[in-house]
Amino acid sequence: MSEDTAMPDFETALKTLETLVERMERGELTLEQSLECFEQGIRLTRECQKALAEAEQRVEILMGKDADAGPEPFGEADDAGTD
Repeated sequence: MSEDTAMPDFETALKTLETLVERMERGELTLEQSLECFEQGIRLTRECQKALAEAEQRVEILMGKDADAGPEPFGEADDAGTD
């Protein structure tokens, strides 16, 4: 399975997040539907954050901040961590 089929691209994930927020803001969903949208939104948010962090790392490498640096794996985001 390719990486493209496992996770939507950043723009698609962001658009889906916007749609979920709009649906939830209208207040027309049941509690269960709202929870499902919220769960999906959390997953998409994490995917977007990961994609942005990876892009930032690639830019730093390309800009030559550390010419010998290579991509490093990211751990799970710590909700209580610093930004």
